[in-house]
Amino acid sequence: MAVISIQELPDHLRGGKTLAGLDLGDKTIGVAVSDRGLSFAHPRPVIIRRKFSLDAAALLSLLAKDNAGAVAIGLPINMDGSEGPRAQASRAFVRNIARMSDLPFLFWDERLSTVAAERTLIEMDFSRRKRAGKIDSAAAAFILQGVLDRLQILGAERSPK
Repeated sequence: MAVISIQELPDHLRGGKTLAGLDLGDKTIGVAVSDRGLSFAHPRPVIIRRKFSLDAAALLSLLAKDNAGAVAIGLPINMDGSEGPRAQASRAFVRNIARMSDLPFLFWDERLSTVAAERTLIEMDFSRRKRAGKIDSAAAAFILQGVLDRLQILGAERSPK
């Protein structure tokens, strides 16, 4: 499936489908999944990266289990708005996994998502060691919650007043 815009997203989430969020790291893939009401992001255990085919199989299995209708993937844009090697790697990941799945993908600006996730985990009094194991899924949840919040705003804008 192709990359879609946020305006196209609701069409892919009908019938109780959930929305997944991803934060791609070099060593792990952070995953979060929405509830069926598309209100809240719930972190899932990270996928430890090994080889693309194994990573993709683990991810697609998790997405199927959670009844995902689409995937929002964090796009690591530089603070000046440009795209560097990490953004290119995220785009390449989507190109490759799209060949293996019919799920649509949505890129979402993830600037400062890891920073926000880290602050939240610190506020929750997680030790440095525990934060390391949860940071990517917390960042994925932060990315996904941003998309869900934007969907709520778009839905309210479309509703008759």
